[in-house]
Amino acid sequence: MFWERKDEEQMATEMATEEDQRVAEQPQEGPEARLEAVPAAEQPAAGQPAADGPSTDVQAVAEQKMVNPVERLDLESRVQEALRLVYDPEIPVNIYELGLIYDLQVDDAGKVDVQMTLTAPSCPEAELIPGRVETAVKGVEGVTDANVELVWEPPWTPARMSEAAKLQLGILY
Repeated sequence: MFWERKDEEQMATEMATEEDQRVAEQPQEGPEARLEAVPAAEQPAAGQPAADGPSTDVQAVAEQKMVNPVERLDLESRVQEALRLVYDPEIPVNIYELGLIYDLQVDDAGKVDVQMTLTAPSCPEAELIPGRVETAVKGVEGVTDANVELVWEPPWTPARMSEAAKLQLGILY
């Protein structure tokens, strides 16, 4: 019986080896091999998308560059630093430390969405500050687009200020 088991194992090994050899001998089919199989007359011109797929143009691929998670975090950090350069002219603290930025989202393509408020709806700078925020965000390298949304809910309160802002304004002792 021992010899029968060995024969079965040996046969299985030989069959697996033969299959490995067949696979190794077959030409590998990647995108380049498939493109070569298409007659030149049927291949799309440079920069034109194939009938059944996306463009193979290098420039088009570069324009659609996706940001990896580490780059996205770095970009978000640089956007936050840019927002720290925007001030409400009536208060000597930047809008980020004042807690006027409610939400900041950076997507994989480098588009930034900012949701912010102001200290009061009657703020005389209400029309100007969102534009300053958008300009500051768009000025950050890597940002492809910026959208700033001004919201009033929840209302801003001094509790939203950072400790540094409270200290600077003499609210925190």
